[in-house]
Amino acid sequence: MVVQIIIYTILLLGSTLSYTAKKLTLAGAATGAVVGLLMYKSAGLMGLMILAAFFISAIWATKWQVAKKAAIGAAEENKGRRTAGQVLANGCVAALLGAATWLFPENIAVIKLMIAGSFAAATADTLSSELGIVYGRNFFNILTFKKDQRGLDGVISFEGTLIGVAGASLIALVYSLFMGWSISFLWIILAGFTGNVVDSILGASLERKGWIGNNVVNFLNTAVGAGVCWVLIMF
Repeated sequence: MVVQIIIYTILLLGSTLSYTAKKLTLAGAATGAVVGLLMYKSAGLMGLMILAAFFISAIWATKWQVAKKAAIGAAEENKGRRTAGQVLANGCVAALLGAATWLFPENIAVIKLMIAGSFAAATADTLSSELGIVYGRNFFNILTFKKDQRGLDGVISFEGTLIGVAGASLIALVYSLFMGWSISFLWIILAGFTGNVVDSILGASLERKGWIGNNVVNFLNTAVGAGVCWVLIMF
């Protein structure tokens, strides 16, 4: 009981500080607290650490060389302050999986891996986008493989892709520290990479045409990451 009170207090303080430090909007902070609670209730401390790894790395990457990004029109809107919609886009799949553990407690090991896969995809996408713009050298459209303008939807670079793999590896590392070292480490990295690729494909096609927005793309990205882990562990 004491441990739970401490965890709840940390979640409350974390969401409050995120709001006061202008990292999240008020609605975004409240949504993040709910996602964090579901992560803890389903995946314990590991779930919270995975969420923290994603959040901290995403905030850092968004702020890194923001002036350079702004100069080319690639900086995050709202001064990088994430909204409830953005929080849900990246954390909704994991939150739903967390809630699913109450209905299917016998599948908690599979669900934990899928949660890691979803956040691996979210982290890979965020870091490759935010840092690839800064460190990428040659940019091309993922569908045509022709050179394209950096910062546009569906435009990737070799450097950005590698950074995305590093982001997925971070989530795989956190998962393995709690769950032990196994082939799952590579599965989570593959899930992050695959989700990131799908994100870029959707960006170059449906998002550029205005058929779907960035939040939908990010949601589908995390769903793919979770799905890859499910396929690998089940088959």
